[in-house]
Amino acid sequence: MNDPQIWWYVTRASAMVAWTLLTVSAIWGILLSTRFLRAMDNPGWLHDLHRWMSGAALLMTGLHMISLMLDSWAAFSLAELLVPFAAEYRPIPVALGLVAFYLLIAVQGSSLLMHRLPRRFWKGLHYASYAAVMLVSFHAGFSGSDTGAWIYRLTAILLVLLFVAATLLRILAPGTAASTPGAASRGREPAAPDGATDGAGPRTAVVRSSHPLADGVLSIRLGMADGEPLPPWEPGAHITLHLPIGIDRQYSLCGDPATRDSYSIAVRLAESSRGGSRWLHEHAQAGRRIDISGPRNHFRLVPAQRYLFIAAGIGITPLKPMIESLPPGREWELIHLGRTRTAMPYQHALASTYPRQVHLHARDEHPGRFDLAAAINARRSDTEVYVCGPEALLEEAADLVPAGRLHLERFSPLVADASTPARPVDIICGRSGKEVHVPADVSVLHALQDQAIPIAGSCGEGLCGTCEVRVLGGSPHHLDSIRDEHDRRSPGVMYPCVSRALTPTLTLDI
Repeated sequence: MNDPQIWWYVTRASAMVAWTLLTVSAIWGILLSTRFLRAMDNPGWLHDLHRWMSGAALLMTGLHMISLMLDSWAAFSLAELLVPFAAEYRPIPVALGLVAFYLLIAVQGSSLLMHRLPRRFWKGLHYASYAAVMLVSFHAGFSGSDTGAWIYRLTAILLVLLFVAATLLRILAPGTAASTPGAASRGREPAAPDGATDGAGPRTAVVRSSHPLADGVLSIRLGMADGEPLPPWEPGAHITLHLPIGIDRQYSLCGDPATRDSYSIAVRLAESSRGGSRWLHEHAQAGRRIDISGPRNHFRLVPAQRYLFIAAGIGITPLKPMIESLPPGREWELIHLGRTRTAMPYQHALASTYPRQVHLHARDEHPGRFDLAAAINARRSDTEVYVCGPEALLEEAADLVPAGRLHLERFSPLVADASTPARPVDIICGRSGKEVHVPADVSVLHALQDQAIPIAGSCGEGLCGTCEVRVLGGSPHHLDSIRDEHDRRSPGVMYPCVSRALTPTLTLDI
């Protein structure tokens, strides 16, 4: 480390690596947004890799800047490295590099906070990565002392050509990118360049086909009535069906996220159906038109090395695309519970494709209660656990798995917390400044809609996430069934169909 030449090599090596990582990360994001990586489409690890390259580029840029201070030949001061045009050495190219560095920080920071930022703001800021790549290219071409070297020129030409080619691909394939933002600020996110796209508002779909999938379960494939591609989605997402009988129902998407011409859902005929599942079983034949909205996603697959999926009956629907999206290097197991094998959707296809990872437990074959505690305790402590099924199963899993590793998808809303009685609240609309008084016996959502304030709603039970809105001020009283207790303590968003306020006023981003 005492060799003065060492920092000369570190400076140049870190610069080349940072430039390469930034360009490849931008190209990777472009390919993700165009769905060009369709053949190995897996939002969990592809987007994870995209974020990793961006973060690594930022770290290598930091190393490059530090080495410039330690290099006895360059000997940059801290001010010269942080303030544009402060450097005496080639001030314009150096300033371009600094601006690119700050843009890279903004893009990386927005990725970490994407779920708390307005969709349009995050997306617009994310486009700054294009500018960062171009600025770095000019910086590298005019500030380096060895720009005449053949390896340097070859690297520059290859990176610029690859970036230009990816950008042209993005321009020529606009129809395969993100969907139109919906009325809600953010819902269950399908795939975008970094993994979060808002579902669009209601649109008319047509039933392409329907057939029995298991005892009491109907498989329905929906496509756009006008033939347009459907918005993209990630495993765990659901859509809302606005049925002609005046009710809305949410169903998990269980097909291939790379298929843009149709959505696949599975509908179990509920024994105590309030009309939704029965209507679909009786009327969802090919050619039937149904309004849909979404997709939305609060049950996203987080990057991890090991997974345990636990499904009860129809609860397999959001987990199936998660399983099918995992790359070969990930370790996972599925426990699928049900009354009988014939009543368990996809059990034959999953068990035959993944015989070692899929464990079926049908009550008619294995009398007695399944030992969930033994199954969970037999897995490693770093396993991410995904559970979808009835409330009894979710409650048992919540008692066995730490909250940080547990991911739940509910069929029905939680029992509302009655310890804090509902009271009147004044809602301040952060965008328009309008104030709405909400009586104690009226939901916040209905009060806002009665004043013609544009905010979408669907289930009315704090279960689907359609009405999600950002909280700008005040303390909400979270009564939804979407987020766990840890998430509820963060003020970021609320679901006004059921949630209320702990303060006399709330300021919402509407």
